[in-house]
Amino acid sequence: MDTLRNEFKQFLLALLESYVPGLSNLLFDGFVLVWIIAFTVFLHIILHVFIRRSLLKLASKTVGKWPQALLEGRLFQRVSFVLQGIVVHFQASLWLDEPSFLLRVIQGAASQWILLFGMLALFSVLNTFERLLNARTNKIRFPFRGLIQTIKLILSILFGLLAISLLMGKSPVILFSGLGALSAILLLVFKDAILGLVAGIQLSANQMLSVGDWLEMPKYGADGDVIDIALTTVKVQNWDKTITTIPTYALISDSFKNWRGMSDAGGRRIKRSVLIETSSIGFLDETLYLYLKKSDFLGSYLDEKSEAIKLANEEKKIDMSVRLNGRRLTNIGTFRNYMVSYLKSHPYIRQDMTLIVRQMDSSSNGVPIEIYAFTNTTSWNLYEDIQSDIFDHIFAVLPEFGLRIHEAPTGHDVRGLVGMQQTTEKQQVAE
Repeated sequence: MDTLRNEFKQFLLALLESYVPGLSNLLFDGFVLVWIIAFTVFLHIILHVFIRRSLLKLASKTVGKWPQALLEGRLFQRVSFVLQGIVVHFQASLWLDEPSFLLRVIQGAASQWILLFGMLALFSVLNTFERLLNARTNKIRFPFRGLIQTIKLILSILFGLLAISLLMGKSPVILFSGLGALSAILLLVFKDAILGLVAGIQLSANQMLSVGDWLEMPKYGADGDVIDIALTTVKVQNWDKTITTIPTYALISDSFKNWRGMSDAGGRRIKRSVLIETSSIGFLDETLYLYLKKSDFLGSYLDEKSEAIKLANEEKKIDMSVRLNGRRLTNIGTFRNYMVSYLKSHPYIRQDMTLIVRQMDSSSNGVPIEIYAFTNTTSWNLYEDIQSDIFDHIFAVLPEFGLRIHEAPTGHDVRGLVGMQQTTEKQQVAE
């Protein structure tokens, strides 16, 4: 092979020398350069037009997702460029001798080309791996993006050092040994990346956060779904469709609320109070007792409760003619038990989770009665509908118990009071 190459080279040099004396070597270098470019273009057409089309057709017929995903990730194009770089490097060493300046230029450029597209080919494999894993987010809760970006960063540093070593003509070991002296600068430059890497590992190992979780972090104004967990940042799409970017390490150094537990449990909490006017609270009289006893939710409760109260009062021989003595049924207590029965029969309330109707501390705004229960859905729209229906019912049935909602005086109330006062004054003047 070397003999044929040398004979062909000598033949071309002699031919060129006969036509252009003194410029044969320069013209030969030009001929080699044109030949390498032409051969590379021809190889490019073969690889990127014919072979790539065949591989795309073959991948479309393949059952597995990997072949098609790798082609969509531009892996074949980048591997093809690596092959073209190898061919250029080989062609240069085949036709040009060692002292040639053109040989050094072509081989140096080809080496950098091979390293660049070799690194990009590895990136394509990593991107494909990430895409396929993200397609299985319902099975795997792991922020792969941050890990893959870390691998890319390490590969970029390694390939960068190799590229510099080739340009300098030095061993990569020498450059690696010099990194120790630059460690302080590297730590400063890659501070966010290093902190993000450590935070990403902690988030992953402890399953603290994953894409799709509802995150609430008031310090950064974040309240919405996590759409991306990268090496240095976490992107949150808020409910108003704005995007909040949070440093990854902030999720470790600061506190945040993850609503994933609600989604996993399949129930969303209702925790809302209704304020009862204190002056409307009182004992049940006979008329109201008989009326409420007709309710499907209160019939058995009133029978059992009234019987228990009657026995307790008789046992202690209490004089019930005085309303201050003994135990009695109240309208607010009966209302609380009514709401418990109502919620237990509600088709959209989880019966296997906490269900409480409790009286909170009273204040100048009345007596709060709090509903604490869980819906059987986590959908925001359905949750709000269920919660609204429950409190619509509460506002509607309160007057049936002789109870009133506490309301602060409005302008209409003040005007009505002033009008009544003026009417009274006019009547007094008329008298």
